[in-house]
Amino acid sequence: MRIVLRRDGDVLADMDTNQDGRVDRPLLEGAALRPGVYELSFHVGDYLRATGVELPDPPFLDVIPIRFGIAEPEAHYHVPLLVSPYGYSTYRGS
Repeated sequence: MRIVLRRDGDVLADMDTNQDGRVDRPLLEGAALRPGVYELSFHVGDYLRATGVELPDPPFLDVIPIRFGIAEPEAHYHVPLLVSPYGYSTYRGS
């Protein structure tokens, strides 16, 4: 699944997940990870179609934006997305 990370409208990372549904390296680390509001865009419509799921046109869920804040850049941030064609959930993982 394609994932795009933005801060203040600027694209910071644009990656695809691997077979396990994770990215192979952190989207941000070191000095690039600073306090602020970020947005992850999960391109679930394209992903679901690629896995053979039949979706209506337009799909109920296509690109899911998740806005979140980072207050402590030294902490670990993991933002998983659990998705189906008609629903999703997310949380701050460990």
